[in-house]
Amino acid sequence: MVPIADPLSFAEVLRRHRHAARLTLEQLAEASGVSARSLSNMERGRSRGPQHRTVTALADALALDESARKRLVELARDGRLRDHWTRPTGLCALPRSVGDFTGRALELAWTNDLVHADDSPGVAGVGLITGPAGLGKTTFAVRAAHALRADFPDGVFFLDLFGMSPHPVAAGEALALLLRALGVEDRDMPGDLPDRASLYRSLLEGKRVLVVLDNAASEEQIRPLLPGGSHGRVLITSRRLLAGLEGVRRLSLGPLPLAEATELLTGILGDRSASDGERALTQLAQVSGGLPLALRIIGNRLVSRPGWSAAELVARLANEERRLEQLSAGDLKIANAFGMSYEQLAGSARKLFRRLALVPGRDFDAALAAVAGGISAEEAWDALDELVDLGLLQDGASGRYRFHDLVRLFARDRLQAEDTAAERDALIETVASWLLRMATTAGRWFEPAYGRPDRPDADLADLSSPEQADRWLRVNVDNWLGALRHTASGGLHSAVLDCAESMYWFSDRWMHASHWQEVFTLGAEAASALGDPARQATQMNLLAWAHLVPRDDPEAALRYTAWAIDLATRSGATTQIASAHHHAGGALRRLGRLDEAIAAETQAARIHKANGDMDRYCHSLGSLGTCLLDAGDHTKALEQYLDVLALLNDDRSGVTPSVAAFNRPIVLARVGECLGVLGHRAEAITTLTEAIGLMEQAQLPVPQARSLETLAALLADEGRTGESRHAYARAAEVYEAIDDAGASGRCRELAAASSQPRRAG
Repeated sequence: MVPIADPLSFAEVLRRHRHAARLTLEQLAEASGVSARSLSNMERGRSRGPQHRTVTALADALALDESARKRLVELARDGRLRDHWTRPTGLCALPRSVGDFTGRALELAWTNDLVHADDSPGVAGVGLITGPAGLGKTTFAVRAAHALRADFPDGVFFLDLFGMSPHPVAAGEALALLLRALGVEDRDMPGDLPDRASLYRSLLEGKRVLVVLDNAASEEQIRPLLPGGSHGRVLITSRRLLAGLEGVRRLSLGPLPLAEATELLTGILGDRSASDGERALTQLAQVSGGLPLALRIIGNRLVSRPGWSAAELVARLANEERRLEQLSAGDLKIANAFGMSYEQLAGSARKLFRRLALVPGRDFDAALAAVAGGISAEEAWDALDELVDLGLLQDGASGRYRFHDLVRLFARDRLQAEDTAAERDALIETVASWLLRMATTAGRWFEPAYGRPDRPDADLADLSSPEQADRWLRVNVDNWLGALRHTASGGLHSAVLDCAESMYWFSDRWMHASHWQEVFTLGAEAASALGDPARQATQMNLLAWAHLVPRDDPEAALRYTAWAIDLATRSGATTQIASAHHHAGGALRRLGRLDEAIAAETQAARIHKANGDMDRYCHSLGSLGTCLLDAGDHTKALEQYLDVLALLNDDRSGVTPSVAAFNRPIVLARVGECLGVLGHRAEAITTLTEAIGLMEQAQLPVPQARSLETLAALLADEGRTGESRHAYARAAEVYEAIDDAGASGRCRELAAASSQPRRAG
């Protein structure tokens, strides 16, 4: 095949392909089944956009390779769209509004506010509507324009600027189309851009017009199309953010909420929706991710196939590997919508987009993006900006990015198509290794004997404080947990165990998190595979803790402590023997077996003290105080807590300062509880208030919530109703933050009850 230069029109490229194939019009007509007259019209430019099936028949007859076929199809599609707006009648007419338009009440109110805002001199009121592919920006803008039509007696004009096309409409061509729609004859059409823009502004001066500029490509394309008067209004839609466009009001269109998505799908299905069932329709709406285009495709597939049920389509879409393929109906394909944005990217941004599909978590930052892309942080920032600008990524708080679920599937599809299996496997290993090393380094910030961890690898992001390490572990939990799973499945036991062990002390700071059972299970399995019973005993003790604190399953905790004692005894790991007694004491206390709990905690404290481990010794003494408190021996419990507090406050006790700082507010709160039970309410309130402040600083929400609830009750007993109500409300907020809905509801009810006036006796 003779190479063909990038053509300017469908006519030229078709003619060149026919000449290269050495075919006459008649011969090509016979081979393709397309009439010679139709072919002649195409080659002379009279038919700039033949139907898809016609183009496919021509491509087959010309034996075009995949690249040439794709190019011919694209040119025909562009031609079909352009033909619509260059016909001699109905120029720039507003398309019809879809009858099943759903939702967007707040967004429609925004357009209404734009239109009715006070007129001001200078540039007309301009609204810019942005968002990723498939969100229905055009449909929304058309709906808004129809709703506002009565406010624009001088006309409503609509122009598609083909922003995602390889050949967007030039500003001069767009002005010519608008001027023709305004009644300017071709013979009176100015020849250059500035003169056309000047004539356009003069014609609209003082008129109430609405111009909808759909699918804008750039600021340069848009600026000449903005009227200069104060009476007109402009709505622009674009996948790009057009950040350089000045003097505009911006609306970022997002996915439809689930209820509105379900309502839209129901409207598309019409009468048949009743037989499909609400549950199946809700599931389909969830799969769509709130994208109106995806909902339209799903609805059209069901309407065009009466024999299908919604439940059957749910089953088809459940397979992520084939979901994009299933989201197509005729010439509507969700992948095509994403593909148009993808084609706009520079090569480096395309590569990063594909590779980010392998990030295991829901979101990521620029540092992780740089690792995935194999590029510098600066290059990652530039590429991420480009991806956000085109709506292929969503940027959120604190510099984090995420995919829409369907866009992630598209990125994964492009990765499968454009990168080799070896490249993908290597990338997965690179990302998992980096994440696991980052998590291990971050976790070690909280080890009492470790201090500031050395930065073991130059490629890791720098964490310069415990606060930074804490934040990194929390916001990246999905990522490093995914890396831990992958590394465990690959048999890299040492790396898995190192990471699990590094979480020993940090887990106390995030004790309500749900993932600790999985982390320490993987750690225990890795230690077992390495044949190291002492380290396995450590992980068993951590599993016992996980079943006590986040999971509240004391029976399971006792099974793990028994296992830990056996492993630790065989290996001579006295620290783990003591830790097992400590966790067993916690489980026995929860089960009401207080004498056994006191004995277990006493044994743990004795071993830790003999080992000189003052950090764990204080833990055991504190837990012993809790056993005494539960047993009703409040005076002894108070003495026990005061002894622990003295150790924590004594710089010469041997307690690590970071451990003392962590435990001090918890023990102080228990002192306050004991004082309250013993009737010293004023002193208890002061002590609890101090403890709660320290917990806030140390980010200890679980004990903070309990202490707030205790404080609220004491304040109520003292008749300090307003303060009590505030403490209950704050306790409800903290309980809600740690996903304890029952406790949160209880505190909200108590707060509400405390606000009611008391009846006179």
